Amino acid sequence: MEMRFKEAAEIFLKSGADLLEFRPFPTASDRAAYEQLPEQLRKKLIAQGEACLGYAYPPIHATDFMAFKRTGNRVNFEDMYFGRRYALNSLVLAECIEKRGRFLDDIINGIFAVCEESAWQLPPHNSYVRNTPQEILPDATRPVLDLFACETGAQLACIYYLLKDQLDAVSPFITTRILFELERRIVAPYIQEHFWWMGKDEEPMCNWTPWCTQNVLISVFLCDCPQGTEKAVLKKAAASLDYFLKDYGDDGCCDEGAQYFRRAGLCLDAAADLMNRVTGGAFSHLYQWEKVRNVASYISNVHIDGKYYFNFADCSPVAGRAGVREYLFGKHTGQPELMLFAAKDFQTANEEIYEEETYRLSLYYRMQNTFTYEEVMSYDTSAEVKHKDIFYPSIGLFIARNHNLCLAVKAGDNDDNHNHNDTGSLTLYKDGIPVLVDIGVESYCAKTFSSHRYEIWTMQSGYHNLPTIDGLDEHDGAAYRATDVSTRFEENTASISMELANAYPFPAGKHSYVRSVVFDKSGDCITLTDTTDSKDVILNFITYDKPEFTGNCIQIGSASVQFHGAELLAVETLPITDHRLQTAWDHDLYRIRLKMTEPEFRMTIC
Repeated sequence: MEMRFKEAAEIFLKSGADLLEFRPFPTASDRAAYEQLPEQLRKKLIAQGEACLGYAYPPIHATDFMAFKRTGNRVNFEDMYFGRRYALNSLVLAECIEKRGRFLDDIINGIFAVCEESAWQLPPHNSYVRNTPQEILPDATRPVLDLFACETGAQLACIYYLLKDQLDAVSPFITTRILFELERRIVAPYIQEHFWWMGKDEEPMCNWTPWCTQNVLISVFLCDCPQGTEKAVLKKAAASLDYFLKDYGDDGCCDEGAQYFRRAGLCLDAAADLMNRVTGGAFSHLYQWEKVRNVASYISNVHIDGKYYFNFADCSPVAGRAGVREYLFGKHTGQPELMLFAAKDFQTANEEIYEEETYRLSLYYRMQNTFTYEEVMSYDTSAEVKHKDIFYPSIGLFIARNHNLCLAVKAGDNDDNHNHNDTGSLTLYKDGIPVLVDIGVESYCAKTFSSHRYEIWTMQSGYHNLPTIDGLDEHDGAAYRATDVSTRFEENTASISMELANAYPFPAGKHSYVRSVVFDKSGDCITLTDTTDSKDVILNFITYDKPEFTGNCIQIGSASVQFHGAELLAVETLPITDHRLQTAWDHDLYRIRLKMTEPEFRMTIC
């Protein structure tokens, strides 16, 4: 495997040069920098802080932590845990802007509330070996570095960096406590322990690797750790980024989807940017590595329109608006088309950005957003964003579009990160409105990341736009995959075809099931053709709007559908009652079930 980040780190470390100070944003003492922020932005951020004045940091009891193992519910604990951090971030940023001291007491309460937590990891992550049962309570003598322990470390490091002078004026023991907790909970475990997400040999990585790595780097470099510590962390972090990238194809496709790109590709950028700054540019050449450039541009390629993205696996179709972080990744990799996409989305959906979970949770992102705000808001977005047709062979993701239809088809296998059994499924939008959809995932619970994962309905192929063959749905695992995949892109036509039988748990060679999708761009229509030797096939289609049938014609919103070779079995309502799904869908969804009556089924959508 290529170890390009590790190589760059080793070259720098062998040079004997000292690491530079990391000063990404002005501290609260730099009044000129904060006073020059746009007045509208200043007022917004102060108002967010004012909404948290007097915030009562909810107590988190041992039984709250234990509840996950006892009930499988993780949301109740997370609401308290994240609520503390969201409020603290708002208070800190408001104090930085105003610097009158009126937010300080609530900030100090928040610092101590977080520092006094027995553990910073979430209960579902409370284990020391990957994919092993969680301990019911944390061992305070041996911290676990999970996503949110690292995120908490970065939060406290940012507070230390931004408000050290103001906090020391109240008592030097506040910042002393921050540094003490960071050393024992973040720095020492990171250097001394090996957690799976750090990478080793060919073990598969996911968004945990850049996300945790980014936040450990922030924790260390914002707190003026000794050079020896900083260099050890830099070396280890560089290797982790290589382990993360080894699982990406050269095409840069994120198999976790657009929503997780914000925790994968964008965290890769933040980590690389920090490392580049503190080394005086030792990693700058890696931004021109084609794989990294493709990782960056992925997010624009999977965008549909407005808030919608093509989604597969656990990803939501409402994956978050683009903004400062995407803009900076485009800037770092020299891709003005990505900068245009991000700036246009940010300018259009500015208010929504402040409600995004990633923005609310990360103080670092809030500061990044605040001090890049004017640059992105003033970026010339008069040009049209041009999304291109593309096929990502590493994942088997096919995307094609014209002026009003946007189509995605997933080939690949059923072994993606956050996998659903969705090989061969397609999604379709017309005029930016969903027609055939991928449901996404419900709120995480104990079953979500367990051996019982595929008992959850949203994970099953029967709740995707896929056939049930001989009463069987697709199976999970790398062996269950599309084969004989072929694609074509021409001026007015795009198409993909594949053999799907291997995605099902049949004896080898028992059946053939060929699916092809042809997009006639000039005719504004898409034709799906399924051909099989099975006599027992039920076709499942998940729709956004309630389908209206007239014989072999279906109206789904503004889309007109004609089908042949099947008869209607049922139209089912899929109630959207889960909170996480309700953030994506504003009403119930529907499942059409058709029974194939001929060896070939054909459906045309216009």
